Amino acid sequence: MRRLEPFPNLVTMFFTRAGQKGDAPFLWRKLDGRWQPLSWRAVAEQVSALAQALRRIGLTPGDRVMLVSENRPEWCIADLAIMAAGCVTVPTYTTNTERDHAHILENSGARAVIVSTDKLARTLLPAMLRSSQAAALIGIEPLRFAQSGSVDFHDWHRLIAAETPDVAATAGAANFGRDDLACIIYTSGTGGAPRGVCQHHGAILHNVAGCTAIISDDFGWDDEVFLSFLPLSHAYEHSGGQHFPIGLGGQIYYAEGLDKLAANIEEVRPTIMVVVPRLFEVLRQRMVKAIERQGGLGPALLRRALALGGKDLAGRMPLWDRPMDFFIGRTLRPKVQKRFGGRIKALVSGGAPLNPDIGVFFHALGLTLLQGYGQTEAGPVISCNRPAAGLKMDTVGPPLPDTEVRIADDGEILVRGELVMHGYWRNPAETDRVLIDGWLHTGDIGELDAAGRIRITDRKKDLIINDKGDNVAPQKVEGILTLQPEVLQAMIYGDRRPYIVALIVPDPEWTAEWAIANDYRCDFRALADNPQYRAAVMAAVDRVNQELSVVEKIRRIIIADEPFTVENAQMTPSMKVRRHILRDVYGARLDALYKG
Repeated sequence: MRRLEPFPNLVTMFFTRAGQKGDAPFLWRKLDGRWQPLSWRAVAEQVSALAQALRRIGLTPGDRVMLVSENRPEWCIADLAIMAAGCVTVPTYTTNTERDHAHILENSGARAVIVSTDKLARTLLPAMLRSSQAAALIGIEPLRFAQSGSVDFHDWHRLIAAETPDVAATAGAANFGRDDLACIIYTSGTGGAPRGVCQHHGAILHNVAGCTAIISDDFGWDDEVFLSFLPLSHAYEHSGGQHFPIGLGGQIYYAEGLDKLAANIEEVRPTIMVVVPRLFEVLRQRMVKAIERQGGLGPALLRRALALGGKDLAGRMPLWDRPMDFFIGRTLRPKVQKRFGGRIKALVSGGAPLNPDIGVFFHALGLTLLQGYGQTEAGPVISCNRPAAGLKMDTVGPPLPDTEVRIADDGEILVRGELVMHGYWRNPAETDRVLIDGWLHTGDIGELDAAGRIRITDRKKDLIINDKGDNVAPQKVEGILTLQPEVLQAMIYGDRRPYIVALIVPDPEWTAEWAIANDYRCDFRALADNPQYRAAVMAAVDRVNQELSVVEKIRRIIIADEPFTVENAQMTPSMKVRRHILRDVYGARLDALYKG
């Protein structure tokens, strides 16, 4: 089967594919109601021109360039051009706060920023003006500022138009190796401050080669079509939704947004989709409702399909079930497959844990769902389920080729190979904590089954990963909450969930003052059900939300029955929250916040 060539760096991989594909379509966007492409040749020329422009405005090899943009063709062009100029890409989320931007600018030492829109620049510019090094701001769309201060403004289109692209020279100048730094991707640590993961070219190329082997061996490598909608600032989409398609010589369509995703899927007809579990949950709900609304045989066939899908995955499909499975394969499954465009080879789930029931559901309806596992610190893909190895929805599959995985004595999953980062940017203490003798200590607890597939059983670290794969450091948010006069203690909750909720212990002194002022008896438990009291506590939470990024914001709360103490086992002697105890006590009530 076909294998990815051993490229020296990501830039060479791109220019090699561009030379092979020429005028074939590469990047697609929807304009005026029509999907319009940029060819590989046109993208290569823009990458070359922008790389030349970055050098002309004073950037030198090794300089960091922050990239703040929603998914669009310019994101890919900018990323490739930054690297082609010998610089290092620093992707950041469009939902970042001014404080987030300030931390990343200062920590990375970025000398320039590329931003897509004037709206995003409004949050970014104040952080740039306080930055010690960021001096150039390049706007993909026009930026409307009356005064720039210490920041030099540049227009994307003028920068590119001023250059005569020399693709051969730009490609030839990409003389860096697999060990050289490609990008710094910031991810939340348990302490709260985002850490910059240093991803070298080889780490991402290792991921691309491993994923290519899976597609080639299990599905056949053809003219692949991807639909990009997860944020490209996330390592999962950056490697899996951009560089992987480049390695395959595939096409990338940029979705119009989550609200139009279902329509985009039917229009684009992708062959591979890189997704997070939350999307599967939403799609499952919509599909079940649609089948139930249609009535007739649909609901009964769905129930039979799910039962048969479970048996098939377990390898226990008896002969007498085969006629019904054949019937469902001719009636229900083609309708579902059509909603996904009709040519999906694989839906690849990663970024957060997947409920095995979701996997069974899509398998039963004729869609191949592969669950992967990884971390930003590992490229990010460590393992992935694959049909050739036998699909097991309670596992995350075998490790990628050329990836070593072992289980430590305490059950922690350890990883070694070219995919492992070289360290955290300017953070030797954290680097030494997670990289020991070449092994990445993932913080996840797991085991290897008899077939060599990884099964995740627990998380050693406290980091919350929501259902979109975003990381939230609980200590940071809880620390800000407890600075409020209304809040004595707090625990946030939301692993594998669409948003963050919180368990709050109101401050007793504040509670007493509030009760007197509002003519209520100061009964802690009785007040917990008082709408006015709950609104007063939520007002404190809303103040905190103003300081938090979108993924950190607390949407709903419950009030604890009593303070967390050592005596009730909800605190350790060193005054740390015992999360597993609190989840046991309040888990059902916290889960109820996601209903309705």
